[in-house]
Amino acid sequence: MSCFELGPIRPPSEAQSILLRLTRNCHWNKCAFCPVYKNQQFSMRKADEIRRDIDVMSGIADTIYRELNRRYPDRKDNSPVVHVIKDIDFGEGVDQGCARQVAFWIYHGMKSLFLQDADALVLRTGDLLEILNYVREKFPTIERITTYSRAQTISRKTPEELRALRQAGLNRIHIGMETGADEVLALVNKGVTQEEQIRAGRNVVDAGFELSQYFMPGLGGQEFTAENAVESAKVLSRVNPTFIRIRSTIPVPGTPLHDMMEQGKWTTLTEEEKVREIRLFIEKLEGITSTVQSDHIMNLLEDVEGTLPGDKDRMLKVIDSFLEMGLDDRESFTVGRRIGRYRYLSDYVQLFEVENIKREIIRQYGSIDRGILEILTNFI
Repeated sequence: MSCFELGPIRPPSEAQSILLRLTRNCHWNKCAFCPVYKNQQFSMRKADEIRRDIDVMSGIADTIYRELNRRYPDRKDNSPVVHVIKDIDFGEGVDQGCARQVAFWIYHGMKSLFLQDADALVLRTGDLLEILNYVREKFPTIERITTYSRAQTISRKTPEELRALRQAGLNRIHIGMETGADEVLALVNKGVTQEEQIRAGRNVVDAGFELSQYFMPGLGGQEFTAENAVESAKVLSRVNPTFIRIRSTIPVPGTPLHDMMEQGKWTTLTEEEKVREIRLFIEKLEGITSTVQSDHIMNLLEDVEGTLPGDKDRMLKVIDSFLEMGLDDRESFTVGRRIGRYRYLSDYVQLFEVENIKREIIRQYGSIDRGILEILTNFI
């Protein structure tokens, strides 16, 4: 069957993007907290393989557009694609799942593309430029091209190379900083130092890219909670990324971090302790214009979002509203959030269903904290 190759993950912010796989898995693959690429071999795809995938996407898109134009010549947008895709016969040579991926992309305007897997910038710059030029030639509607990358990979690119990639259409880079604390970076085997994080971030910003940096509250455990918050804020205050994305730490079974927890070498934070760490982190962010986003289901307080410096007090007020709640209400909101009954803190009202589940968690696990940890690790 004809299809384009897909990797396992993308950022939540790339939900409307088509995915183009340039590398398979992660060339570092040693971070103690990450469950994604374990026991998977890294490889870089060849340029002709990637061009073939782009051609397959283009061929599917052309077929869909021909049918759209035939059936809906006067349409104002591409929303009728949801009806068309059900009826198109792509033939035996085209995988229907891939056709639906392209149809979804067409529905959203074909504006964004994400380069997979963990670090597309590890490819030679010349190969990347060739791919970027080819995909923009095939899909002139693309407005944003995004990739993950590692700080050390970016540090190996010259300023001229980074500017060339930006000019070729790569708009946004996601760097998994996770923490700016050297003690925590070493603890979780991140393979980078604080200064390298700062240098790579500045290089990306100076080359004109949008930059997303990730912060993981709780990554240092109870042992380094203050350092994790303060030193991470220090790095980001020197970089001034476009986005700061919060990703709360969950010790996933099967990862070295989970093993460290079971061996007593790392102590996980409770939900409330992570919230307090986030408060300290935001409080220490100074002199930047980044947008803080809590755009992940593992974060307890999705309301903590805003653009610095103007929204800083409002974000801290949201956190304080949670911390000032009585213990019973804090636990009820936490349980309700984790079973999907609340999305935002502002949604909170006591619900009979949540209270019943809360009592069952206490009965089964002895405390809300232990029960929530079990829920989260099993959810991942």
